[in-house]
Amino acid sequence: MSSNLQRFYAARLAGTTVFDPIGDVVAKIRDVVVVPQPRAGARAVGFVVEVPGKKRVFLPITRVTSITSGQVISSGVLNVRRFEKRSGELLVIGDLLDRVVTFTDGSGEATVEDIALDQDRHRDWYISRLHVRRRKRGSSLSRLMTRGETLTVPAHEVTGLYGTQAEQSAHLLAASYQDLNPADLAEILLELDPKRRVELAGELADERLADVLEELPEDARVDLVTGLDAERAAEILDAMDPDDAADLVQELPETVATELLELMEPEEAEDVRRLLAYDEYTAGGMMTTEPLVVSPETPVAHCLAMISREELHAALASTVHVCRSPLETPTGKLVGIVHFQQLLREPPDRSVGDLIDQDRAAVAPSAPLSEVTREMATYNLVSIPVIDEDGRLLGAVTVDDVLDHVLPDDWREQDEPVPTTGQIDLSEIARATARANGKG
Repeated sequence: MSSNLQRFYAARLAGTTVFDPIGDVVAKIRDVVVVPQPRAGARAVGFVVEVPGKKRVFLPITRVTSITSGQVISSGVLNVRRFEKRSGELLVIGDLLDRVVTFTDGSGEATVEDIALDQDRHRDWYISRLHVRRRKRGSSLSRLMTRGETLTVPAHEVTGLYGTQAEQSAHLLAASYQDLNPADLAEILLELDPKRRVELAGELADERLADVLEELPEDARVDLVTGLDAERAAEILDAMDPDDAADLVQELPETVATELLELMEPEEAEDVRRLLAYDEYTAGGMMTTEPLVVSPETPVAHCLAMISREELHAALASTVHVCRSPLETPTGKLVGIVHFQQLLREPPDRSVGDLIDQDRAAVAPSAPLSEVTREMATYNLVSIPVIDEDGRLLGAVTVDDVLDHVLPDDWREQDEPVPTTGQIDLSEIARATARANGKG
């Protein structure tokens, strides 16, 4: 990055216009995103910028070619996906300003009013200095009536900027694990003491923690959820697939489960309550209520766009369910299913209703686990639709749900393959498939 400044103050930079290389206005700076480093303060990774429509998106600092007084110049095209903090990230203005820090020389406390970032010889930007206002000693009334002196100090001369030592450690820990798949992160969580486990969970985004919870054994999952604030726990349940959320709710103490269902989003809670009405080892108890559903007139191109969504598990993406209106479960009559490989072989403008699989397999919500596995094996299915007596689609059972119920309850805690009860010995193959199927 070339820059006419080797230092900028975050609060002063806020509101600065961002231009593209030809001089067109593209955004305005609203905040600076930093990641605390174990021994080097906090490094800036980008900016939160506001584009037309009041939408806030992320501008990587590697895309910034110049920071001068009054303007920022960027290269490339902005990703207009709405900004969301990743684990371990902090906003300089949103999170760090107004924090109370303590001087390392014992001279008291101060409130942070602005933060400077310096560019090093590698052209990285780090928090270097703080503009602070001393807090007056004495009664709380005197502190309110008399403002202290302001001064600018090196960041290393204060403590507490990134929270308590435990909070800082949890930030760094979450950041260091952000590229692990959920199953591996779950194994790491199991090695932590319960208090530390909750601290790390507090640093994970809702969707990330939801995926990790699905990989934990029952007792650890229950301990972690009950250790969270009730509202946060309800948000995690909202982020989980309905079938996984229902499994977790069943494991919780009744009073906790009731409270969390009341705090959940009404539509999500309704799906969970519907699943709780079925026995755990039936198709209804295992199914997800959010399979891919389209009408017969839907073009192939639209179906492929639905399948390509990043957040969609691989097993759910394998099959499109063609139904009559309404298209939310319970739907109108299920017309049939189309596998994604078939979609790949067809013209994009062809209607999906023309591609219905004639060898349609489906099960009733009361179908036991043995019937579900037999039907899936017979038709080589990764998922199977669940329909009621009127042929309406209620949901779909996926292979990972079947494996979770076929394997022993403690399979996640086993170091060696353990034979399953009954006639199927899935052992290492099943364990690897459960880990890889859309959850890793």
